Formats: sequence, C-alpha cells, structure tokens
Amino acid sequence: MPRPHRRLASTCIGTVTAGLLATGAALAAPDEEQPKTPADTAMGAYLDYGPRGVARIPLLSSWLGGREIRVGHTYLPGDRWSGIEGGVGFLEDWAEWRQAKQDRMFVLNVPMQEHNEGRVPDAQVAQLIRAGADGAYDHHFRRLAERLVDLGVPDTVIVLGWEMNGVTYTHRCAPDPDRWKAYWRRIVNTMRSVPGQEFTFDFAPNRGADAIGWTRCYPGDDVVDIIGMDSYDQGPGRTFDDMVTQPYGLQHQVDFAKAHGKRVSYPEWGLFRRGDNPEYVKRMLQWIDEQKPVYHTITDYCPHGVWQCKQNPRSAWAFRKALMPQVPGPVVPTPVVPTPVVPTPVVPTPVVPTPVVPTPVVPTPVVPTPQIPLPEIPVPKPSQAVPTPVVPAPVSPVPAEPSQAPVEPTPVPVKPTPVPVKPTPDPVEPSRAPVEPTPVPVGPSPENPAPEPAPVPSPSVSPHAPSPVPSPVPSPVVPKPQPQPTQPPRPQRPSPVNSTQWCVPINVGEWLSKLVGKQSVCITLDWGADSGFWPW
Repeated sequence: MPRPHRRLASTCIGTVTAGLLATGAALAAPDEEQPKTPADTAMGAYLDYGPRGVARIPLLSSWLGGREIRVGHTYLPGDRWSGIEGGVGFLEDWAEWRQAKQDRMFVLNVPMQEHNEGRVPDAQVAQLIRAGADGAYDHHFRRLAERLVDLGVPDTVIVLGWEMNGVTYTHRCAPDPDRWKAYWRRIVNTMRSVPGQEFTFDFAPNRGADAIGWTRCYPGDDVVDIIGMDSYDQGPGRTFDDMVTQPYGLQHQVDFAKAHGKRVSYPEWGLFRRGDNPEYVKRMLQWIDEQKPVYHTITDYCPHGVWQCKQNPRSAWAFRKALMPQVPGPVVPTPVVPTPVVPTPVVPTPVVPTPVVPTPVVPTPVVPTPQIPLPEIPVPKPSQAVPTPVVPAPVSPVPAEPSQAPVEPTPVPVKPTPVPVKPTPDPVEPSRAPVEPTPVPVGPSPENPAPEPAPVPSPSVSPHAPSPVPSPVPSPVVPKPQPQPTQPPRPQRPSPVNSTQWCVPINVGEWLSKLVGKQSVCITLDWGADSGFWPW
C-alpha cells in the first residue's frame, strides 16, 4: 500500500468542506443490487492520523445516514523511535474519543523499526531484525505500553508490523523470517509485561504471496489474537473471485484463522489500481458480512477512499447504500377488500318426534285398615228363675198412749192377693256390685194398684216386745211407711216387692265398659198364683 509519508501528504490535498462531503453530491446512481450491511461488525475508516481524523468521524457518520462509527484507526509515525514510543500529541485525542463510549475500539498501527519507509536494503533489514530479536529495542515498546495504559486505553488493538510479507517497510519479514518471528514475540511479551495492559495483537499481512508467503511469518498462537489482512483492489488477481481463491488470499486467511482458533479482521481495504470500481466495493462488503470479522476499516483518502475522494463516485454510492441504516419507507396501507358475505342457507333441522314411552303405572298396594272387632255384648234373654222368697222384716209396734186397758189383738188371717208387676228394666251402674233385692213396701201406682186394706183393730200396747221369730202364720201387718234415706244424685227406681223382673249388672272390664257403656242382664219370672211357685 502507499507509504505513510504519502498518506500524510495526501491529507492536505483535495480537502473539501465537510458539509459538501456530507451531502453526497455528484454521486452516481446506485446499482440495482446492493450488498448487505455487516450488522454485528464494528466499522470504521482511516480519516487522518491526528485530531482531524477524530473530528471527521461524526461527519462520516452523518454521510452514512447516522451509521455509528465504532472504530477509530490511526498510525504511529515510523521515522523516529520517539514516535514509536508514543511521544506524539495526537494519542490524547484518540484516547478521549475511545473513552466516550464503552463499545468503541481504538486500532493503532505500530511500526517495528525506525526509518520504516526509508527504503532500507534487505541486508541492513536482516541486521535490524537480529538486533530486535536479541532485545535491543525492548525498552521502546515498554514505553509505548506504559504510555497507552497511562492514557486510559490499555485495551488498544495493536496492528504490529503490518504487511510484513511485502517489500515496502523496514519491518518486513522476508530478509530473515525466523528471526523476525522471534522479534515479534519479544515485542509482544515486553508490552504484555506492563501492569494494567489489556492489549490485543493483530497479525495483518497483505493479501497474496507478495515477497513471501505470510504464513511463514506467523509467530505463534500464543502471541497473536487476531489474524487480519489488508486487501486493496489490485493484483494479484483481476477479479474479486481471484482475490478470494488465490494462494494466501482471502479464503486462505479465513481457513488459517479457523485452524488456529482465531477471528479475522480487515484493518485496511479500499480502491487502488482499478480506479472507481463499485463491483469491488460491493463484493468486499458482502465478504465482510459473511465472515463477521472483529472489525473492518476502509482507508478513506485518495486514491483508496469513497467519502473524502471524489474521484470514486460510483464506489462511494455503493459503499453508502450498503452501510446506511435501513430506514423503513412510508407505510402504505393495504386496501381493505371487503370479503363478500355469502349467506349460509338455513337448513331446517328435521324434527324427529320423540316416541312417547308410557310410564309404567305401578299399582299402589291397598293396605287394609285393620278393623278392630267390637266385642258383642250378649243380651241375655229373660229366663225363668226361682226367686228368693222375701221374708218380711219384723216390725216392732210403736206403743201408743194407753187410753184404755190393753186389749189382746185377735189375729185375723188375711190371704194376700198377688199383684202382677210389669217388669221394668232397672238401670244399674255396672261398676257397682249387685244389690240384693230388699223388700220395700210398695206404694200404689197406676200400673200396680194397691189392694184395699182390711180393717185392722188397733192393737193394744204390750209392755213386752214381740218375739223376733214369726209365727208359722204371721199376721199380715201393714207396716207404717218409713222415710227412705236420700239417694245419690242418680236415684234408682226401686223394684216392686215381689217383682217378677230380676236385673244383674255385667262387669266386662274398665276398657270395654268405657266403649259400650254399663250393661246389666234382666230376667222376668211369672210367679202368678197359678204357677204353683208362690210360697204363700
């Protein structure tokens, strides 16, 4: 690639105003096919080595439609060891930019020799390589490491001895590859020995064989973190496919990195020998999108650039379209096409008659009410019974006032005339005990008229009481009626003397008596004079 002094000089040539550049004027019409944007890859550009490079980053971002520039890329001057040690003022500007956001990346190209672009012959280069491998320059790189740590960028990506397989720089590898690898290892171990460092070392040859196959310069996996490649639009190879498949080309880089467990990067890429070549730009961006490198930075000054170099308008348009964020266009509302409503024919549901299943009638069994038979009270039929003869009680005569001398009465026999008595039922309380019939003087009644009394002479008063034993033929003396004692509230009709009806109460128990009442059995006897049973 161009020498650093040419790169520094070109920054002053063809400078245009930032506003005019940001407009993207004079850009060619875009091609139909646009490359994809590597979305997850940190992108940047080399815009200038010092403060102007830092100031141009937001302008490039604006030109790209707000695309974030995450990689700041610059170079240390290789003309003096003081510059390689970091004794330059612009590192502070890059350190401040890096610290502004956590996801930013600071990439710093570090020469391995002073007079790095002085066209030093191979024999002298070999002597310098051997001196470096012996440790003659360790102190220069230790100072650089301490400087970066002090500036607050200990995680800087160090592209050490870039394009070592070419013929341009004094730190090239071809004069003594083995000693060169030892020199690389010594630099890396020296910088890693500084406390606080977190450096990442990127091994980045030119694409193609160039002066030596770059794999011969590979110093080892323990001192390399990333395997990069600088790839400009130049030979070897005439097409982009040649750049991919050629020995030590892009595919070889990817395969080699995979074999060593490393990720890839593209610290420098851009236009060169073939001028404004948008095909190269599109294909390179597509390749980057496929490989997902750690980062990539385009060299943006003439003849390599697309933003600061107006001689490549078509390539600039391809680059810009590929990296601009995809802004969604206006939302065109989709016309709502009403769906025709097809009426669904109403199919009547056939009514299936439900068969009437007769409910079986279970006859309720008739439980007969138990009939409690009432005991039949036998009604006794009147029967002939022999009555007990009524013996009249002896009556003591009441002494009367003697008006004359006592006269002994002469007994006159009177034959009693039997009086028929109609039997009348006499209700008797069933609870009471049967009462023996007591001869009671019977008074005249309509049914039983009393016989006419026979005249009886007044008896004389005898001082002696008559004997209680009656004579064989007693005189029928009609006793004086005696007052009867008052009966209870339910008086009984007295049975007539010498009645032919006899009633006997029946005791059928308390429960049945309550149910049927108090009952008695009555019988009627005919003791007429002609019956032959009358005792008198």
